[in-house]
Amino acid sequence: MPFARRSLPSLWMAWLASLLTLAGCAQLPPLQDRSESRLDPDTADTRLGRAVQAEVARHTPGESGVFLLDQGRDAFATRVLLAEAAERTLDVQYYIWRNDMSGRLLFDALRRAADRGVRVRLLLDDLGSGGLDATLAALDAHPGLEVRLFNPFVQRRFKPLGFVTDFGRANRRMHNKSFTADNQATVVGGRNVGDEYFGAEIDTLFVDLDVLAIGPVVQAVSEDFDRYWASASSYPLALLLQGSTVLRDAAPPAPKTLDALPEGTRAYLDAVAQSPFVAELLGARLPLHWAPVELVSDDPAKGLGQAADEDLMFMRMARLVEAPAHSLKLVSPYFVPTARGTALFERLAARGVEVDILTNALEATDVAVVHAGYVRWRAPLLRAGVGLYEMRRQSGDQDSGEKRRLGSSSAESLHAKTFVVDHQRLFVGSFNFDPRSARLNTELGFVIDSAPLARRLDAQLREKARQRAYQLRLGPQGQLQWLDGASEPPLVLETEPGTSLWRRLGVRVLSWLPIDWLL
Repeated sequence: MPFARRSLPSLWMAWLASLLTLAGCAQLPPLQDRSESRLDPDTADTRLGRAVQAEVARHTPGESGVFLLDQGRDAFATRVLLAEAAERTLDVQYYIWRNDMSGRLLFDALRRAADRGVRVRLLLDDLGSGGLDATLAALDAHPGLEVRLFNPFVQRRFKPLGFVTDFGRANRRMHNKSFTADNQATVVGGRNVGDEYFGAEIDTLFVDLDVLAIGPVVQAVSEDFDRYWASASSYPLALLLQGSTVLRDAAPPAPKTLDALPEGTRAYLDAVAQSPFVAELLGARLPLHWAPVELVSDDPAKGLGQAADEDLMFMRMARLVEAPAHSLKLVSPYFVPTARGTALFERLAARGVEVDILTNALEATDVAVVHAGYVRWRAPLLRAGVGLYEMRRQSGDQDSGEKRRLGSSSAESLHAKTFVVDHQRLFVGSFNFDPRSARLNTELGFVIDSAPLARRLDAQLREKARQRAYQLRLGPQGQLQWLDGASEPPLVLETEPGTSLWRRLGVRVLSWLPIDWLL
C-alpha cells in the first residue's frame, strides 16, 4: 500500500502526459467535402415576406423597422414565434446555448420548423455548447437541420485540453448572436440562449438587450451568417463526431406534447403567452421604429487570427465612440478600458463631452477576473470627469406571486452591450468594451440612426443608473466612494459594496497581473 501511495502522483503524471500527447496528435478533419448553402433571396412570397414587404413599402426606402427587446420573456417569445412563422429558412448563430429549459424549448422549435420543411442552419461556438454533442447530433440527424461548430475542439470529452495544445486558436471564440427567419426578420443583440437570459427559473437574471429588425438590414445579417457558415472555422458536427457512438446512436428527437412538459416549463410558457408584447406581435401591432440601420460585424477570419485591422468591428466602434459632440452613454457588463481607452474617455471629457459608463459592480459580475481589468482605471476616469456607475446585485422585478409560481429567486446582473451618441445614434449588439471583444472574439451588432429611439434608450439608462446602480466618486483624500441612491439620503460606502475581504483581495491581486489582453 505505501508503494501505491508513492506511485499515485507518477501514475497521474503519466496519464496526463499520454492524454496531452494524444490531444496534440489529433487534428481537425478536412473541410473540402463540406456541403455548401446560402441564404434564400426569394422569400417575399412567404407569410413573413408579405407582411414585412407591406410594412417596408409604407416607409422611407432604405430604412429598417426595429424594436428593442429589453424583457427576457419577450425576447424568448420573439425567437419562438419567428421559428414558428418561418416557411423557408432559419439561420441561427450563438455563442452559448444552455441545455436548460429555454434551450431545450428553442431546440424543439428548430426541430418543428425542420419537420415543416424549413431549412435550418445552426452555428454554435464550440466552447459555449459544452455537453451538447449528443443533443446536437440528434438534431443534426434530421434531414432538414444542419449543425456546425465554430473553432471546435478536437477532444470532445475534455475540451479544456484544446487550450493547452492549441491555445492561439482555442482562445478565439465566436461571440455573435443572431436568429433570422426567411431572410425577412431577425433578432440581434446581447442575449445567449439560456434561462438566465430569458427571465426563467434561475438564480441569476441577466439584464440584457436585443433588437428585432425587419427591412433591408436583414439581408445584411443573412449575408453575414453565410460568411460565418462558409468560413474556415465552421465545421459540420458530423465531421467532428465521425466514428463516435454519439453520432452512431443519434436519431431525431420525438416531439413532445404540452401535457408532457414539466410543470415549471408549462408555467413559464403560460407567463410568456400572457405577455402583452406577444399579443401585439401576433396581432401585427408592434410599434416599430423606422430608421437607417447598419450591421457591423467582424470578419470570421478573426477566429483564426487572420483578419486585417480594417475588417475588425472595434475599428468601427472606435470611430463611433470618438465622434460625440456633447454626450456618450456606454453600457458594458465587462468593461476593461485599458490605457488606450482610458485616454480616449479622458480626451472626450476634456473637450466637454458628457461621458457616463454603466457596468457591473463586483457584487453583481459573473466574471470577477474581468472586473480586475477594470478596477485600476476607475480613479483616472473619475479624475477626468467621467461618470461611473456600477450595477448593484438585487432582486429581480418579478412580484412575489410570480416568483412562487415560477420557482425563481433571481438577482439581476447587467449583460446588455449598448451605447448612445449625442441622443442621435445607438449601438446594440454583442460587443463588450474590452480587449477580448476588440481583438480575440468575433462580434456582431446594429448601429441605429434614430433620435427618438436614442433619446428613449438614454432616458432608460439614466433611470436604471439612478435606481439600480452605485454612483462612484472620489473622496476628500482621493479614495473611491460608492453612493447608494436606494437610501435616502444616499448612503456613502468606502469599500466595494456587497463583497467579502477575500473577494476584494483576489481581484486586487489579479489587477496587478499583465492579463488585460486576455479579458
